[in-house]
Amino acid sequence: MFAKKIINPTSRLILGSPWLIIIVFSILGFIGILNHSMWRDELNPWLIIRDSESWQNLIGNIRYEGHPVLWYFSLALLRSIADNPIIMQLFHLGLAISSVAIFCLKSPFDYRQKFLFSFGYLPFYEYLLISRNYAFGMLFIFAFCAVFSSRKKTYIILAILLGLMANSNAYALFISFALLLTLGFEFCFDREHRQEYLNKDKKYDLLISAAIIVFCFILAINIIIPPTDSYLHGGLNGGWSVKLDIRHLLRSIGRLFGGYFLIIPTHKRWLDLIVCAVIALFVAIITVFKLSKKPVPLFFYILGTLEILTFAYLRFSGSSPRHFGHFYLVFVAALWLGSYYQESSFLDNKFIIPNKTLEFGKNWHYRIFMAILYMQFLGGIYGFTRDLVIPYSASRETIQYIRQSQLEDEFIVASRDANMAALSGYLNRKFYYPELQNMGSFTLFKKGRKDVDQSEILKQVSLLLKNQKYENKILLILHQELKATDNDLKIVPIKNFERSWVDSERYYLYRVQRK
Repeated sequence: MFAKKIINPTSRLILGSPWLIIIVFSILGFIGILNHSMWRDELNPWLIIRDSESWQNLIGNIRYEGHPVLWYFSLALLRSIADNPIIMQLFHLGLAISSVAIFCLKSPFDYRQKFLFSFGYLPFYEYLLISRNYAFGMLFIFAFCAVFSSRKKTYIILAILLGLMANSNAYALFISFALLLTLGFEFCFDREHRQEYLNKDKKYDLLISAAIIVFCFILAINIIIPPTDSYLHGGLNGGWSVKLDIRHLLRSIGRLFGGYFLIIPTHKRWLDLIVCAVIALFVAIITVFKLSKKPVPLFFYILGTLEILTFAYLRFSGSSPRHFGHFYLVFVAALWLGSYYQESSFLDNKFIIPNKTLEFGKNWHYRIFMAILYMQFLGGIYGFTRDLVIPYSASRETIQYIRQSQLEDEFIVASRDANMAALSGYLNRKFYYPELQNMGSFTLFKKGRKDVDQSEILKQVSLLLKNQKYENKILLILHQELKATDNDLKIVPIKNFERSWVDSERYYLYRVQRK
């Protein structure tokens, strides 16, 4: 009886502990990351670090990527430790675990909400298994929320986190800017907080914090502005939507819906666009009602959401939840920041909102929040499980075959270059890219690179075979099945690798010789 009294409370304590979530997440994450087959967007940055000729050349190459430097500098440090991209995956796993640990240990949400979020689509799949710079953004957003109360003594800690956040990725830069303006909003309008801070004679603290932020923001903006000869997403001058387009506006709002519910409305169907836009705006309005008594987090939620929404309309709407999932992070961060504030009547004198409306918003917000968490949870379980069963890319399986068949030392012609980064990364060598008419590994969308069709590929292969040092044979790797022919070439199919979730990451191997 005495033993039962001890065991039962202990078991309940363990099952209700956030550490259980962290431990299970870590174990499953380790299994998932080792099983994951990396694709081009993961290994292209690794190749840029590996094959850039100097630090100056590295910075120049990064500018064509449209991302700040933090991830690339981290990869450079990792590569100095081990020349194997698996170290990048393990590092990324550490970032994901750190984010979930901060969320579970420091956030104000209840246990069920912490569990659902931690195993949701972004933390448990997109920002866990796919090694990219977006995990940095989530980590620094959560770290900022966790130490938000430190602003009463110093702004330096928050300034450092905002600087790191700004140099994580473009979306994190927007969120960092929104959080910076939120701090400024509070400092200007919360007299009690301002006087409490200034009474501690913190003028140097404020100057140092401002210097950190200015430096980090200038660095981030300078790097992500593409060079004039870049044509990634339209380059510097192209790809902007400055005219009013209702369909495109609804499509952009649909990204807000997708960020919350992981479903992207079909842009060709007006009904889908309208219904999803109405639901997304309803969620946003309910959240505004929820935060209406807390002006500072309300300011952040509105500003952060509008920033990303404006970017989605004007420039890039996002092709994946890894992009528009930042709407979700803004949503969660705003609720987290709201826990630091008591209800205020600051807005009561400026906007008259009936109490019944506010109560309606608060009641419905909990239901909506839970619905979003459950949708994200289902998406996370589906994505993680699918990755265990279906390789994200056929790259690793292809390289395993090449090594087993002792083909790794063959002269390899590979096309399309942008789809071959994963193979180059795993095999740790360069290929001949017809798009460059030269040897290469990573791809930069810039002047000098030209897409080619299969006829042009075979034409270049024929010219290469005239050079006797290739011993009259070439291993040709394509990301699409070969349809073209050449009367001067003998082309023998070797093997196809079509088990891949990403349809452009399937590979077709051919032995090519002169007749």
